[in-house]
Amino acid sequence: MHGDNIYAYGMWPVVLFNTLLILGFALSFVRPKGKTEWRRMGLFMAFVVALFTEMYGVPLTIYFLSQWLGNAYPVLDPFSHAHGHLWLVWLGLADSAWAMTLLHIVSNGIVILGFVLLYKGWTAIHESAGKRLVTDGIYAHVRHPQYSGLFLITLGLLIQWPTFITLLLWPFLTFAYYRLAKKEEREVASEFPGDYALYRARVPAFIPKITPKQRKNSEL
Repeated sequence: MHGDNIYAYGMWPVVLFNTLLILGFALSFVRPKGKTEWRRMGLFMAFVVALFTEMYGVPLTIYFLSQWLGNAYPVLDPFSHAHGHLWLVWLGLADSAWAMTLLHIVSNGIVILGFVLLYKGWTAIHESAGKRLVTDGIYAHVRHPQYSGLFLITLGLLIQWPTFITLLLWPFLTFAYYRLAKKEEREVASEFPGDYALYRARVPAFIPKITPKQRKNSEL
């Protein structure tokens, strides 16, 4: 550490609270079934635990970067909490109030949107009770809103607080849920072969496609 740096970590109750909060919400809307789904959820859990451990517990990424770079590190007090937002540090905006505000608005907005997708996807499936192919509501825009929601939550958290471990885990996490989505699609296609083929051809898997007709309807 450099001189009179503020060490804003070691807050383990905060680590525990934030971890349980995020995982509690996620598990409320994504209910894993069987070993395969629990393994995927395990990656998400590992991501969340690693994130909040570094955000409030032990800042390993910042420690290693500051040790490797020494006096070349972009800020003199890397262990203050504000300087844990590494995207701003490397852009030279670590002490900019407007940049910090914008970062939180963007990252928190993405996380909230992710939870909205989780909720809407779970609600639609729960109401159908598996008796019909759900193609309305949020499913009229994206085939896997719950997984899209998980992708957005983790992306928003990466924007706000990147770490070596979470950056490494994110590609594995997204690929794991991509594989799970494909597996689920094969199962649904066998149950609703004709209807699902038409639905799949019309609606994208993870990223909504706004067509001119959809834009017109949204303006009404």
